Amino acid sequence: MNQRAGYKPLLNLENHKCFGCSPINPSGLQMKFYAKDESVYSWVTVSEYLCGWENLVHGGIITAILDEIMSRTALYILKKFIMTKEIHVQFLKPVLIETELMARGAIVQVNHDREATMEGFLYNAKEQLCAKATGAFALFSPSSLKKKDVMDQSRIDDLARLING
Repeated sequence: MNQRAGYKPLLNLENHKCFGCSPINPSGLQMKFYAKDESVYSWVTVSEYLCGWENLVHGGIITAILDEIMSRTALYILKKFIMTKEIHVQFLKPVLIETELMARGAIVQVNHDREATMEGFLYNAKEQLCAKATGAFALFSPSSLKKKDVMDQSRIDDLARLING
């Protein structure tokens, strides 16, 4: 599952502390993203300190991985700023800590200019589907984010680099 040939590495910013994707958050997942066709992918290994029962990844961490892959997919493919409105997760198989997992995100549909429905899938090292999610994501333009006063202009500029990068 470690093959990255044919996948386009996506830009990641290093000046933020996002739990899912920041490369400088020592407690985070430090996810990196790759694009291929109409999907975005990430390979991630969850450390022991994020376990639930013994050797299993905590369900909240699984949800975070799926949320992050769906968000990055919307950001990359739709070229819009996003915020999660709703997420529904199905836990199908146990997910083990300290093993490489593959997450894949895809667009289900653009509901209208301000909302999209996304899907996320999490596979184990045997390429078995372990969890899947569907989420509704709010879509924003840079000007609408500025009007909502949810982040400063420098952060909006950083996100614009991700969209255009």
